[in-house]
Amino acid sequence: MTAAFTFPGQGSQAVGMGKALADAFPAARAVFDEVDSALGEKLTAIIWDGPGETLQLTENAQPALMAVSIATLRVLEGEAGFSVGRNAAFVAGHSLGEYSALAAAGSLSVSDTARLLRTRGLAMQKAVPVGVGAMAALLGLDYETAVAVANEAAQGQVCQAANDNGGGQVVVSGDKAAVDRAVEIAKTKGAKRAMLLPVSAPFHCKLMQPAADAMAEALSGVTIKAPAAPLVSNVLASAITDPDEIRRRLIEQVTGTVRWRESVAYMAGQGVTRFFEIGAGKVLSGLVKRIADGAVGVSVGGPNDIAAAKDALAASA
Repeated sequence: MTAAFTFPGQGSQAVGMGKALADAFPAARAVFDEVDSALGEKLTAIIWDGPGETLQLTENAQPALMAVSIATLRVLEGEAGFSVGRNAAFVAGHSLGEYSALAAAGSLSVSDTARLLRTRGLAMQKAVPVGVGAMAALLGLDYETAVAVANEAAQGQVCQAANDNGGGQVVVSGDKAAVDRAVEIAKTKGAKRAMLLPVSAPFHCKLMQPAADAMAEALSGVTIKAPAAPLVSNVLASAITDPDEIRRRLIEQVTGTVRWRESVAYMAGQGVTRFFEIGAGKVLSGLVKRIADGAVGVSVGGPNDIAAAKDALAASA
């Protein structure tokens, strides 16, 4: 198997995502209905009708993106013959996408995943008062240089690498004053651009410890099964299958670095040549080309993508 199934993270959401699939395929509609039922509210109405500011709220964006990913996968299973167990060498997801990956691989139920992501979104938002923390993108620096910038900027506060996305994209997270310093220091270290991101909380840093504690409690009450394909963990950048370790790494992920560049490189090193990005947006497909020479990113998010995905899967068999 030379294919990996990957799942997008926050920032890929857009009002209307998944609607064309749900209108065309009952299997997709059933996923949205299941998520609405699990949450006890019509998240689907927010996904399809907005407003965008409401969809962007972390508590909504996280389960919404998962719903679109799993709905897309269900269509791929029915219409294009996709099977995680048969076709995927690995599954992986960017931040919240790790939960989507686990739902795709049958490790978590869709209903449990929706509730976990609602809890995660609320806990991450609540962990740090608005305005206390910040995140910034440092573009054009390698990971080691970005870490050095974060360390220099910290000055007794929190400033750490949150996302190592690849292609010279590293995001730092922490106390706002420290992140502001990191932006200025990065410019002196050769960054092409360094800018604050429009986010409501400093994700993937030590300030998120209250959210990690909340997720430890939430995950303790959920059944996690061995996934149908190994999960490449965000915090390890290597494959795991043991349910207890999956639970532990999901908790660590809240305060740890999303090691996406290394995760893609790991999968490519294991022979993966096609990375299917299942769900909203094309962010991960764009990064693949910049991380793994010769690898192909295939984004699948609408009815028009299904036939092309089927052909790409056949090519990776």
